[in-house]
Amino acid sequence: MPYPSALKGNPKCIFFTDFDGTITLQDSNDMLTDNLGFGQKRRKELNADCLDGRATFRDTFQQMLDSIKTPFPECIKYLCDNIKLDPYFSDFFHWARGNGVPVIVLSSGMEPIIRALLLKLVGPEAHEIEIVCNEVVDRPGKTKEQEGGWTIKFHDDSGFGHDKSLAIRPYAKHFADRPNEPRPTMFYAGDGVSDLSAARETDLLFAKEGRDLVTYCERQGIPFTIFEDWRSILATTKNIFEGKTSVQRVATETAEQVRHGGNEVTVNA
Repeated sequence: MPYPSALKGNPKCIFFTDFDGTITLQDSNDMLTDNLGFGQKRRKELNADCLDGRATFRDTFQQMLDSIKTPFPECIKYLCDNIKLDPYFSDFFHWARGNGVPVIVLSSGMEPIIRALLLKLVGPEAHEIEIVCNEVVDRPGKTKEQEGGWTIKFHDDSGFGHDKSLAIRPYAKHFADRPNEPRPTMFYAGDGVSDLSAARETDLLFAKEGRDLVTYCERQGIPFTIFEDWRSILATTKNIFEGKTSVQRVATETAEQVRHGGNEVTVNA
């Protein structure tokens, strides 16, 4: 786990982020399900069930992955050939490295896929990015190299499969127990139903424009700010880092925009 190693050097900020559809332009799990599994229509039905509380993310995600029979190495190759990085994430990552800001990926995806995509899309320095996520294992009597031979091993027993809040809360507790230590500002960026567990856990939530996380935050009254790509995340994070604005001001400005109809929200997978 990144905690407490991410606190070495007394960082001014810590940035937690989803991976699929947030760092990348496409969601790797959606891509596998839509093209190698039971297809987009059924996936979107299950996403809606999760967003509306009729099913858990864990159960719907398991169904999606169970529909994919392609050997796991072929799945990784397919994704490496097709997934693209947000064009501004590398700029953000290099700024974060240069300013001592830890970047921690909290994902409901699987570690071998995420690591392979980061190395291909970001480069060898991506080894510095901490990843907390699910794993992939052989099915009984088979291997990942065989058709229908792999399945997900969830990170925990929660209805999310990976309750991202559990990776963030130790940081808040650390500073609650040490009120005299300077507390870093904590950020989270996400886009979809796998990010619901993390939505209330940091000082500022970046929610991707037009995606399910925005819908959820509006329904639940959770403060957030909208991002289109990592260019806007970098600009906002730098301004807060340099003291040019505050978390409270950014969240208030977004709330005003939403209240006055400045954001059109649509439900996407």
